[in-house]
Amino acid sequence: MTTSRQNALFDADESGADPFSPPGDAGGAAFDAGAPLAERLRPHHLDEVIGQTHLLGPGKPLRVAFEQGRLHSMILWGPPGVGKTTLARLMAQAVKAHFTVLSAVLAGVKDIREAVVEAERARAAGQRTIVFVDEVHRFNKAQQDAFLPHVESGLFTFIGATTENPSFEVNSALLSRATVHVLRALEPAEQRQLLARAQEALAAPPLTDSAADRLIGYADGDARRLLNAYENLVAQAGPVAELDESSLERSLGEQLRRYDKGGDQFYDTISALHKSVRGSDPDAAMYWLARMLDGGVDPRYIIRRLVRMASEDIGNADPRALRIALDAAETFERLGSPEGELTLAQAVVYLAVAPKSNAVYTAWKAVRAFVAQDGTRPIPIHLRNAPTKLMKNLGYGRAYRYAHDEPGAFAAGESYWPDDLSPPPFYQPVPRGLELRIGEKLAELRRLNEAARQAESAPDAEGGPST
Repeated sequence: MTTSRQNALFDADESGADPFSPPGDAGGAAFDAGAPLAERLRPHHLDEVIGQTHLLGPGKPLRVAFEQGRLHSMILWGPPGVGKTTLARLMAQAVKAHFTVLSAVLAGVKDIREAVVEAERARAAGQRTIVFVDEVHRFNKAQQDAFLPHVESGLFTFIGATTENPSFEVNSALLSRATVHVLRALEPAEQRQLLARAQEALAAPPLTDSAADRLIGYADGDARRLLNAYENLVAQAGPVAELDESSLERSLGEQLRRYDKGGDQFYDTISALHKSVRGSDPDAAMYWLARMLDGGVDPRYIIRRLVRMASEDIGNADPRALRIALDAAETFERLGSPEGELTLAQAVVYLAVAPKSNAVYTAWKAVRAFVAQDGTRPIPIHLRNAPTKLMKNLGYGRAYRYAHDEPGAFAAGESYWPDDLSPPPFYQPVPRGLELRIGEKLAELRRLNEAARQAESAPDAEGGPST
């Protein structure tokens, strides 16, 4: 269960290592010089951790838990290579806990029982236990349920790591007993920090700015991927004054060519997909989708763009398009790649063949521009809320017409604009899809409004205005 390396790690820590001492202090684990660079650079102290400042910055949740030695069961949810395992190790180091690692890919209920036995031995020796489960989303319900009584009894603290949404993949009973901490992919500036640390560790030639940018784009926020690629680059480059893009292309080859996230081809390809959907060509849209997936683009990025297309280019001509794009996002989180990619293709085809309207998109831009230049006008008295007696006495809400009490649930002639403001209609439905019906309804409501206002302003039988 607990590997010899992990035993060595925490034996050393118990003899004096301080997880809060600054980088370079004595103590912590000494890794084999032949280990991968990512393992050699694994932080031994909290201050060595790069990124996750929203959790580890001063006063932030995990920083406080570390400093106070306050263990709590948690699920660390985030993309690969952002420090989930490292944080679990540092937590065990901070409280001098027995640290047991389970891989949900390989472990079964038998392994969980063995972890329980280890935790009982540790408790008998006066030591707390942390059980860390990597890829916890791969445990089935029975395996997850096996943790519950021991988490509830306090026999051990449970820390799970997952790249999948725990709302879908972790049992609600276990989820309710653990705090979910969301870890983020490393930002480019944070990856540059990591590259500087790696360059020093390998005594390697400097990277050119353009090579560093491409390497960071390739890693996509994954520290392990970044360090593995950098280590291969240094090993293959030989004695050179600097590591440039040509060195990087020789090292990564086809992988780098295909995964050009920061380059023009990446943005040109998503543009081609968007324009194919807008142009109602499902075959071309699927082609560009396949090109993006084949090139290594994160499917979640594509999903975000599909959701945008559903609102920008289809809108109320077919409101189901937005729901289908969101359903594709949810289904992909459940299935992952490659199974979930079919749902993306389904959504792309639906968006491509759906009736198109940018009426809401155009109206929203116009309204935003209008509000920005018009200033803040008073809210009419009849539209104001009146939750208190004072507000009622001031006339708030007086003369408001409750639409449900009106014929057809429409208060003909009522104004919902600030006084003395009558801008032209911003929303102009297109004569396609559902917006064809919406346009007809709005035309009828405008006709009723106009008739009511004319009736209100018409003179009565005695020649005076009507009241």
